[in-house]
Amino acid sequence: MIDIEKCRITHYPAKVLASRAKPIEKIDDNIRRLVEKMTDIMLENKGIGLAAPQAGVSLRLFIISLDRTRENLKVYINPTVTPTGEPGSIDEGCLSVPGIFTKIQRYKKCKVTATGLDGNEFSEQAEGLYARALQHEYDHIEGMTIVNHMGQTAKIVHRRQLKALEKAKGKNSKKE
Repeated sequence: MIDIEKCRITHYPAKVLASRAKPIEKIDDNIRRLVEKMTDIMLENKGIGLAAPQAGVSLRLFIISLDRTRENLKVYINPTVTPTGEPGSIDEGCLSVPGIFTKIQRYKKCKVTATGLDGNEFSEQAEGLYARALQHEYDHIEGMTIVNHMGQTAKIVHRRQLKALEKAKGKNSKKE
């Protein structure tokens, strides 16, 4: 049972962001409530995607809404993302790594296969921002953040922000 009330945005270097998420066994009201809560978190933080680990829950689930609306929100349960095409590098940010925008290399196209909230499996081809968002959110359920993709130069450029996040994490873990 997921404590929905405790779900909030988790920041790097939280442990839940660094471990591979567990598959969802069945889609029930608890999962539906989690999706609602994740949608609220994503929209409040002006994101276009959010993975369950970013809400503090280690499950293989993420949501995407490229136009930041509930109407166009898509839910991906136990997804697989297969990159295709050419790699490209553009600036990318992450709600769990606030204040950092850095060039991240990702494939320009990919294929996603997942189960929707209705329990039906679907597959889609994606390109551009949609492909980038799918790969970004998939990384989260695999235990990776943009920090894992940053080269040494980017880590040096953003060392103050990374240190501040690590320091904040230290303070928060002492409260718990």
